[in-house]
Amino acid sequence: MKKNILVTGSAGFIGFHLSKKLLDLGYQVIGVDALTDYYDPQLKRDRLDILSNHADYNHNQLRIEDFEELKSIFTAHKPDFVVHLAAQAGVRYSIDFPSEYVQTNLVGTFNILELSKSCNVSHLLMASTSSVYGANQTMPFNEIQKTETPLSFYAATKKSNELMAHSYSHIFGLPVTMFRFFTVYGPWGRPDMALFKFIHAIENNRPIDVYNYGKMKRDFTYVEDLVASIENLIGCVPPLHRDRSSDLVNEGDSLSPVAPYRVVNIGNSNPTELMDYIAALENALGVKAKKNMMPMQSGDVPATWADTALLKKLTGYIPSTPVEVGVREFVDWYKSYNSKKG
Repeated sequence: MKKNILVTGSAGFIGFHLSKKLLDLGYQVIGVDALTDYYDPQLKRDRLDILSNHADYNHNQLRIEDFEELKSIFTAHKPDFVVHLAAQAGVRYSIDFPSEYVQTNLVGTFNILELSKSCNVSHLLMASTSSVYGANQTMPFNEIQKTETPLSFYAATKKSNELMAHSYSHIFGLPVTMFRFFTVYGPWGRPDMALFKFIHAIENNRPIDVYNYGKMKRDFTYVEDLVASIENLIGCVPPLHRDRSSDLVNEGDSLSPVAPYRVVNIGNSNPTELMDYIAALENALGVKAKKNMMPMQSGDVPATWADTALLKKLTGYIPSTPVEVGVREFVDWYKSYNSKKG
């Protein structure tokens, strides 16, 4: 019998790629997405059209803040696994519209936790972010570092999600894996992401905004590497403390001492200078960008770098797509997608 897996945010950038991958692997995917207008919903509908062509995809358009509607989906489908990706994203957007993050990221995530507990989900996997490392300066970032200094409200809500999930895991024995994403990019990306903004500006002969005068490093992670990591983690269910085998009790494992709960970084573990990232885009386009050098934005950090030793230990897999390859894949998709739009 095929396993049921519920994916929230299934028409989003990462949710689309993950849902497609899981369908190809033989899962039955229950998609949940509100198709909100944070960015052009047509991009979400185009992703959804691809998923909906698969017989094992079932889509449900609703907000995760709506407990009763969400409960009806859990009750009807009884998912074996849940991957919770739906969230109000964006560091800078959270400065101007914090209440939206409270509703989606806090209230919505509470609903996912409560229903996963009530439906005895075998493994709940939830998206966090590298932004929770905040003011930390010791790199690479690893999962056992303290994350008490978030620099944006978005990051604060994601840290809250981690704490909420740990409490549910401890009290109810709900197995939870949190993954911290590091600057995901690739085809079908969101228009508010850097590559989209850069390529749109270049096409329209406008300068691109380069923050902190280009003195930024990011652990850019290609989306296909990310979803492969998530897929591998589905079967890595965190054990109860009393059931932990000795090979798991090693320094560096974030497994909770009191709950079947773990945090895992998912990144390329190879920080790239922002200017090199831009150069990869220029090379893929065959065009030099005009650059508007600007100071650091509020809530941003100068560098990120993922320690992925735990991911490798658990799954044997490490993201490795070079930025040059991933950026070219994005450019090829962007050109193809926009040519079809006319």
